[in-house]
Amino acid sequence: MPLPRPSSPRVLLQDLRAFAAERRPHQWLAAGVAILMPIGIIILFITDGRTNIMPGEQIVYVDSWRADRTDAEIKAQQKKDQAELDAARKERQRQFQKLDKDLDRLGI
Repeated sequence: MPLPRPSSPRVLLQDLRAFAAERRPHQWLAAGVAILMPIGIIILFITDGRTNIMPGEQIVYVDSWRADRTDAEIKAQQKKDQAELDAARKERQRQFQKLDKDLDRLGI
C-alpha cells in the first residue's frame, strides 16, 4: 500500500485556515491558556531551581589551648563553659516566660 503524496505548503496553509475558521474565539482563548499554564509552571520551576537555597557561610571560632594543660585545668574550663551555657539558657527561658505573661495579659 503506497503512502499518500506529500502536500504542498500552499495546501497545508489552506487546510490550517479552514481548521481555524471552524474554531470559535473562546476556543482559541482556552487553547492559549492551556498552552501558557504549563509553560509558566516550567519557567517557575527553572527559576526556583536557580534560587540560592543553601545556607550562607558560617564562621566557626576555635579556641587554641596549650598542649601541656592539666586535667584539672581542662575540667575547670569545662565547668566555666557549662556555667555560661546554663546562664544563657536560664536567660532565654526567663525571656520566654516574660513573653508568655505578656501574651496572657493581652488575652492571646
